[in-house]
Amino acid sequence: MRLSNTRILSLGVLAMSAVALTGCASRGGGSGVETAYVARDVESLYNAAKARLDRGDLALAAALFDETERQHPYSPWARRAQLMSAFAYYAQRNYNQSIQSATRFLSIHPGNRDAPYAYYLIAMSYYEQISDVQRDQAITLQAQRALNEVIRRYPQSQYANDARLKLDLVNDHLAGKEMEIGRYYERAGHWLAAQYRFREVIETYQTTSHTPEALFRLAETSLALGIPEEAQRYAAVLGANYPGDEWYERAYRLIGRHGPAVGLENVAQGG
Repeated sequence: MRLSNTRILSLGVLAMSAVALTGCASRGGGSGVETAYVARDVESLYNAAKARLDRGDLALAAALFDETERQHPYSPWARRAQLMSAFAYYAQRNYNQSIQSATRFLSIHPGNRDAPYAYYLIAMSYYEQISDVQRDQAITLQAQRALNEVIRRYPQSQYANDARLKLDLVNDHLAGKEMEIGRYYERAGHWLAAQYRFREVIETYQTTSHTPEALFRLAETSLALGIPEEAQRYAAVLGANYPGDEWYERAYRLIGRHGPAVGLENVAQGG
């Protein structure tokens, strides 16, 4: 996953590096480069940072790009260095710093030609931090918002195309979290709370891989609540949309086993 992300981000870096930055060769890119304040011309600083980036010395590259902006804040090179710094932080997995750098770039240069890249970099910095469904999903929601922002602002860009693919994975992840909570409530016998979570999946994340199970669980909890007609309705929706799915087979067997008079105790253990 990360390889494809880095490829797209690196293409953006190559494009930025090629635009009107022909300057001199790397005069400051040797082993003696330091980030302590030493007044240097903007081309030397920028090229030293780029040389470090090319070598994979990401932490020093980011620091030197930051120093370029600090020493020469009004130079066109400073604008470029700002975004290159954000990429260097991203590449070293310093995502919070990458987000800060890209956000700062957008606050100062909102209409810049590289703004789509900055928005995408922010989205990917959140996306790379997504954790498993057992943990809090605040970062996942931030990734969702950031990816949607890329799509909304630049729908025809290469970044939007990749953001749409990532968004499908993010939504599947969020649906998975809803399912996990719903199953917990169901095991505890909190049928209405469980149904709320399962309905959230079929209403908000209906295109994800979790929808068939959510429909089955809704049928299951409806039987537990003593509403067999609702259970049959969910099973019918499941059959109409996922006729060959294993969850429909389970729903079919579940409905077949329990008649209209089914009680809570009969289905408490699930299908």
